Amino acid sequence: LRATRESGGKAQSNIRFNHEHCTIPRHLRDIVVTEYGIADLRSKPDAQVYQSLIQIADSRFQPELLSQAQKAGKVPRGWKVPRRFRHNRPEYLEEALFPFHTHHKLFPAFPFSCDFSDEELELARALKALKAATANRRGLLRTLASALRQGPPPQRYASLMERMGLASPGNWREKLEQRLLVWALQRSSG
Repeated sequence: LRATRESGGKAQSNIRFNHEHCTIPRHLRDIVVTEYGIADLRSKPDAQVYQSLIQIADSRFQPELLSQAQKAGKVPRGWKVPRRFRHNRPEYLEEALFPFHTHHKLFPAFPFSCDFSDEELELARALKALKAATANRRGLLRTLASALRQGPPPQRYASLMERMGLASPGNWREKLEQRLLVWALQRSSG
């Protein structure tokens, strides 16, 4: 599972201290894998289970998870997240994997190929960035204000505008959609 998810424009941890409607008996504990590591929970006492899960959580949420576990008496008060697990952040992963993506051409976005064209992939990145930027009211207003200041789309986006049916906007809504798309394309490509 991914260590985090987006909800309402904010990152939230998928590693939770508890979940009200779900319990897992000790004999069914297994292995949990996130982008930050692997936690083998099989046949482990509670303290080791909590420690292992905190270690593979996103570092933005580790202090809260540790505090909850210590308050509940599941983790010893003096235990701290080991140094090597304190950099569990998306930026750290991107930086660490950058040479493998660029110089060695390893870890492609679609390792087994995909049916999308480069144009479709660029539009998908832009639309995903637009969705994230407008996930809450403040982001929506900020994005709209920025998009309204956009001029006509640069020539390099002509084929993308054509693909989205926004090359020749006919009404104010299409013009706004065109400007939002230009804004998103500029953000996602930079």
